[in-house]
Amino acid sequence: MYSRLDVAPSGEKHFTDYARWRLLVNDGGRHTWHYLRTDEECKAWPQNAVDKYWLGLDTGLPDLPPAKDAFEAAKNGYEFYKNLQSNDGHWPGEYGGPMFLLPGLVIGSYVSGMGFKEEERLEMIRYLFNRAHPVDGGWGIHVEGESSCFGTGLNYVALRILGVDADHPVCVKARACLHKLGGAAAIPAWGKFWLSLLNVYDWEGNNPVPPELWLLPDWLPIHPHRWWIHTRTVYVPMSYLYGIRFTFPENDLVRALRQELYTQDYYSIYWPDQRNNVCKVDLYSPHSKLFDAISIILSVYEQCTIPPLRNTAVDCAYKLIVYEDDNTEYQTLGPVSKMFNLVARAHAEGPESHAYKMHEIKRQDFMWVGEDGMRMCGTNGSQLWDLGFITQALVETGLAKLDENKESLVSALQWLEQAQIRENPKHYHSSYRHTTKGAWGFSTKEQGYTVSDCTGEGLKSAIYLQHHLNFTPKLISDQRMFDAADVLLTMQNPSGGYASYEPVRGPKFLEWLNPAEVFGDIMVEYLYPECTTSVITSLATFRKIYPEYRTEAIERTIRSAIKYLHESQKPEGGWVGSWGICFTYATQFALESLALVGETYETSENSRRACEFLLRKQRADGGWGESYKSCESSTWIEHEETQVIQTCWAVMALMYAKYPHADPIERGVRLVMSRQLSNGSWPQEAIEGVFNKTCAISYPNFKFSFTIWMLGKAHRYLKDLRAKNGVANGGLNGR
Repeated sequence: MYSRLDVAPSGEKHFTDYARWRLLVNDGGRHTWHYLRTDEECKAWPQNAVDKYWLGLDTGLPDLPPAKDAFEAAKNGYEFYKNLQSNDGHWPGEYGGPMFLLPGLVIGSYVSGMGFKEEERLEMIRYLFNRAHPVDGGWGIHVEGESSCFGTGLNYVALRILGVDADHPVCVKARACLHKLGGAAAIPAWGKFWLSLLNVYDWEGNNPVPPELWLLPDWLPIHPHRWWIHTRTVYVPMSYLYGIRFTFPENDLVRALRQELYTQDYYSIYWPDQRNNVCKVDLYSPHSKLFDAISIILSVYEQCTIPPLRNTAVDCAYKLIVYEDDNTEYQTLGPVSKMFNLVARAHAEGPESHAYKMHEIKRQDFMWVGEDGMRMCGTNGSQLWDLGFITQALVETGLAKLDENKESLVSALQWLEQAQIRENPKHYHSSYRHTTKGAWGFSTKEQGYTVSDCTGEGLKSAIYLQHHLNFTPKLISDQRMFDAADVLLTMQNPSGGYASYEPVRGPKFLEWLNPAEVFGDIMVEYLYPECTTSVITSLATFRKIYPEYRTEAIERTIRSAIKYLHESQKPEGGWVGSWGICFTYATQFALESLALVGETYETSENSRRACEFLLRKQRADGGWGESYKSCESSTWIEHEETQVIQTCWAVMALMYAKYPHADPIERGVRLVMSRQLSNGSWPQEAIEGVFNKTCAISYPNFKFSFTIWMLGKAHRYLKDLRAKNGVANGGLNGR
């Protein structure tokens, strides 16, 4: 199942025949990659432009006439991008970037007895080869990060499991890097846990993860149901696996890894001393004294657990695992909980069980082949998120009304309609879930989690497609629009702001109990400008169409959310982004929201400060460029290169604020147009997204949605601005 593989010294060339890979899109937006082994299969299922584009192959799409103005550039952009729309109406795409996910996929599958096709193993190996640091040979927490013990230790193990020899040049270099970082004894908590499951790190080297916390009264402020949803869905299977001390049986590979991963003899390590041994490179959120004190107490408890209590707690945790699998059709909330749940279900029910087989099927949804190999994605996709932005862009720019684009927009509406969640979870209250009836999630209906900004963007797109265009069918009823608005109204927090998946449940002091040294702000929900602004803009759009529906509640919600935006603005003028990089991202959304309530550059001090902040960051070439490190420090840090997407966000922000001077907008437009390729597309630049302060994540479809959006809006905006100022049309809008 995991035999040795003889692979090339580097991943520069494909390890498989890329002409044989196909992306299957079905079941409401699932996308899974398949390798065709025979010529007959290839002939029956030919590659299309979507396959070729994401594989990095020549799409064969033609060059387009050079754009003479911003609108033509936007039109060319969509002429290319609509070829990447799937047959069901959404736009598939990679959602990679984090480098700790693929090792979880590999380790979790290995200890569960679940294999991969040889072609999948080969391209996973190639991906890790290609993502190794060119100088020291290690891996970081994400694809652009410096080498860390977390990334290097886990990815080294993944390569060895996948069949790469210890003396392969990539492994030799990576092992040297790992040892310089302190060896696997210094790996952060999540790494310690994965290695313990594999039996190459002792359970005594982990801080306790007791399942008994699930038996606490729900009203306690520390009960896990009050934690941030990603943390608690990971903690549930972790607590189960820790409670039973799951340990993979010792074999030759386990024995070899015990010798390879450490800077001293494995059998001489005193494991309790390693619980808080974390490499300095990885240490973003050091443990609090409170956490360390509680861990000491729990370690004492672990020496004298009460068997009936432990068994009850383990059973409780397992029920919650089952509930999560049932609620999400085995997609789970994310890839880490996905693989921990698989290990738990495999242990409890075995490889012949329905749960095991369903996890194997849905595991494919997280595996994505790109030009550099196969990775594991941050969810089962970003389907709704990407569709929401491009459809709004097409409507606002007027591209939606062009005859050649109408079919594409109808198809997008059809997908959007079926993606709305129509009911609450199967296990609603018992799994501590927020309402989902009427919501849209980040990816697919099947995954089934309400997200505030995704519901907002989904609702706004539905209104745009059904009420701003005269050729689309009315697929989503008024009642379903009301359901979406109702969901949004349930999610506001007392301060007016919005969190991500649900209102804030826990007190901020829970952050003192953060066990994951590599992430920040993970223990409870936080309020985010981006989530808040998506709700403001969607409700403002909604009430224009449905002015009689919950009028007072919507007015009160918007007014309170605007107050939160004012209060969360940084003194320098921008807003900190937590899901995109960083100030350009959040400030764009904030200025759109302010404009909807009449606050613009000329009428609002908040808007004016934001515009001046952005203008101070504009570069000599007309663009903007911001590093992911801005998210780590919440201060602007320049990127080495100007970035097209961040330039679009900044220019969009200025236009939302009705900035009265054309020059900075024109310069930004020129920069984006200058980077457009002859076929209408844009090349991939730096990574676009982020989560939990430290981990960057990819949104490659942003380079289409926001470029098309900005260019189309800028064409009209600059034309109107010149007319207002009595200037003859010229320059970028010169016809």
